[in-house]
This record gives sequence, C-alpha cells and structure tokens, in this order.
Amino acid sequence: MTDTELVTRYYDLFNRGDWDGMCALLAGDVAHDLNQGERQVGRAAFRAFLDRMARSYRERLRDICVLGDGRGRVGAEYVVEGEYLATDEGLPAANGQRYTLPGGAFFEVRAGHIARVTNYYNLTDWLRQVGA
Repeated sequence: MTDTELVTRYYDLFNRGDWDGMCALLAGDVAHDLNQGERQVGRAAFRAFLDRMARSYRERLRDICVLGDGRGRVGAEYVVEGEYLATDEGLPAANGQRYTLPGGAFFEVRAGHIARVTNYYNLTDWLRQVGA
C-alpha cells in the first residue's frame, strides 16, 4: 500500500467509526499532535483520544484530498460535518450543536505505518458554530 493509500484507508476507517482498524495502521510509537494542544505518544494514547472524541462528537469527513511525496510525508484536507454530543472538558456545553468545519492533517509514514498525525482546524470557527 502506498503512503497516500494508507492515509486514505485511515480516513475511510474514521468515517466507519472503526477505531481498532485505525489504530492497526499506526506505529506503536505514533506521535499525535493535537490541534492547538500537546503531543501525545503511543497507540494507547491515540486510542484513548479516539474514545474521548467518540463520547463528545459524531463526525464524518467529506471532500477528502490526500497528497503525498512518495517518501513518507502525506498531507490531507477535508471538511468535517459534526455534531457536538456531550460536553468536552474545557469547552462550551454540548446540546447537539451541528458544525461544518474545514480541516487538515499532516502525516509521517514509516515502514508501512503512520508514525505521526498532526491535525489542524480553526478552533475559533468551531467555537462560534457551537455558540460559545
């Protein structure tokens, strides 16, 4: 599987809600750079992040565009269609607010696994859409 096919598969699994499948694509020491936040390291930390997200958000990605250099660096752009289901720590109260938000991510692929995921989206826009 090419690097871009790997990332395309990652997003397909995301849209299916297949967290186990997503985690199987990750290196054991995957680095996950949260939007405007800390770096978390390891597959277990990534899985805990996915579980937290699943409690608070229902999201589907559309218009996904994946580009790579063929040497392990991949970028993706997409639009998130989401619903804020349960209040996430440090964020405004959730009551089913819907949002549409462009986002993007950068990946490093090593030995056929995703070794880094760095996510970006406009937090100010998201806060506006959920009524903060």
